[in-house]
Amino acid sequence: MAKWNYALIVFLGGCCYGILSTFVKLAYAAGFSAAEVTGAQYLFGTAITWILVLFTKKYKVTRMQAIKLLLSGIPFGMTGIFYYQSLQTINASLAIILLFQFVWIGTLFEMVIYKKKPTKEKVISIIILLFGSVLAGGISLEGGMDISWQGAGWGLLSAFTFATFIFLSGSVGKNTAPLLKSGLLSLGGLFVVFLVFPPVYLMDFSTLIGVAPYGLLLGVFGAVLPPLLYSIGMPQIGPGLGTILTASELPVAVSMSALVLREQVGMLQWIGVALILGGIAFSNVRLSKAKIASY
Repeated sequence: MAKWNYALIVFLGGCCYGILSTFVKLAYAAGFSAAEVTGAQYLFGTAITWILVLFTKKYKVTRMQAIKLLLSGIPFGMTGIFYYQSLQTINASLAIILLFQFVWIGTLFEMVIYKKKPTKEKVISIIILLFGSVLAGGISLEGGMDISWQGAGWGLLSAFTFATFIFLSGSVGKNTAPLLKSGLLSLGGLFVVFLVFPPVYLMDFSTLIGVAPYGLLLGVFGAVLPPLLYSIGMPQIGPGLGTILTASELPVAVSMSALVLREQVGMLQWIGVALILGGIAFSNVRLSKAKIASY
């Protein structure tokens, strides 16, 4: 498979994350708590992934590989916890911009751990992406705004854990079958979510039935597809470029807000969306210049 195809796979993984905020808002509007929404997402997502694992070709994994992948799932679960906590005290636009900081954090990881300096194209792309995120998030560049520092802290933590998860997706278990790898990552995420948010709502049948539709949607787009797509694409393109491609989540989030929630999206926000997509395209200039052999 050509490297462009792997880049597209990671791009689609980011798009999946962009869908989440819309359904989380709908779940909150229906009266469900952050604990119930987060728990349902990881519970249903992990269950679906393991059903797929059990009904597909049997893959072998060593005990040490399984432990490493389970531990790598911890930042996956923590991202959902931190991000949904930030939404409790700051508006969604600011929360998603704070989460968006994973773009440069992932590149920093690559510099520190792999001693790999970012290319000129990558640096320019990050600058374009960050500027575009401010516009797309609908944050005014004029005047001040009241910020909950606690909420901002949760948002920045979600950016750090998300960047960590993306980095580990491309670094750990490279030779493990993508579906099995995704299952172990999701299981690790489920463990930490249930540790932080004990699933007491599972004892309430009416709550479980009510949150199930949201849990299924969030599970598919938040706990099944992203780990699977990242497990396929990240080892081939690297975490640095991978974090930039994952920036596709913000344009999707803005578009979903306009189409599903009927929120008003201004011209500056659409310009921000265009800048983000342009930044992602610019980051792939090197891929278009080189002839990449198929794997």
